[in-house]
Amino acid sequence: MQVPFLDVRAAYEELAGQVDEAVRRVLTSGRYVLGPEVTAFEQEFAAFVGAGHCVAVGTGLDALGLVVEACGVSDGDEVIVPAHTFVATWLATLRVGATPVAVDVEQRSYTLDPDLLEAAITPRTRMVVPVHLYGSPAEMEPIAAVTARHGLFLLEDAAQAHGARYRGMRVGSLGGAAAWSFYPGKNLGALGDGGAVTTDDAGLAERIRLLRDYGAPEKYRHELAGTNSRLDELQAAVLRVKLEHLDEWNDRRRSAAARYLDGFAGTGLVLPETPSDAEHVWHLFVVRTPRRDELRRALAEAEIETGIHYPRAPHRQPVFAELGIEPESVPVTEALQHEILSLPIGPHLSDEQIGHVVDRIRAFAS
Repeated sequence: MQVPFLDVRAAYEELAGQVDEAVRRVLTSGRYVLGPEVTAFEQEFAAFVGAGHCVAVGTGLDALGLVVEACGVSDGDEVIVPAHTFVATWLATLRVGATPVAVDVEQRSYTLDPDLLEAAITPRTRMVVPVHLYGSPAEMEPIAAVTARHGLFLLEDAAQAHGARYRGMRVGSLGGAAAWSFYPGKNLGALGDGGAVTTDDAGLAERIRLLRDYGAPEKYRHELAGTNSRLDELQAAVLRVKLEHLDEWNDRRRSAAARYLDGFAGTGLVLPETPSDAEHVWHLFVVRTPRRDELRRALAEAEIETGIHYPRAPHRQPVFAELGIEPESVPVTEALQHEILSLPIGPHLSDEQIGHVVDRIRAFAS
């Protein structure tokens, strides 16, 4: 039985009528950039998150970078980031010449370890960027306490956590701003690239609106050295359709994850944990085993597609080699690189497919 890692076509097929109508609506409108669909999506997504403002942009990386720039972070400043994350979290700092400072992650959630945060702060630190990794919220309360005490801006990287909650509140409403990605494989995915920033700060939102559109409050009047990073109308229209189904699809992901957790008991795999005060949305289902590569080969032979998120941490990427980050300073991240394996997960994973994955892993373990 074939089990794809994520079946993005099934998402379209379930909503084909609504998506097709949304696309037709845009095509016949003659408005393709920064029109009514983007405005409506911004309002609807801000309400969903529980934030005062949403600014839709071209990519998740742009969302991160535009917040960093809009907050005035500049050359010589430092931005604290988790050691274990997708490289975009780190790359966003380079936009303004700032330096990413790596803090290791927790053993359970793989999110930024609050107990290590204070020691990483220096007089040059301007911002902290916790990542809600794999759909699991970071420990925001202790992180926010540290950032408040030191007067640092708190930027949530929520690219993998659409709809997740921390202590009853949606992620994306817990810091000074949040950056989102709508890459097709996300829980809320477009049909191409897309991103957004949510914030309660009206001034920050307005500055990002200027930066995303050539720094212009009106055509041919440019107040800032902006860029071109605009979510297009087609993607906004599709996202509006999918947003209506996001909570339901996240519930399906939780059901699949629950079956996995039950089925993998006693296999020797290190299973993902959900903190009691958080609501995971299972963007990824990541297990750990020292036999990772062997297990991956066995699953491939059974036509089960897997992934590794991430096989090489940012501090080991050539672009960040000059930072000279010692592996011993981030031991959890170092171990994760060699042990983590992402299993198929998504709202369209069938009971039969889940059962096949469980059976093959139990057979491997025995």
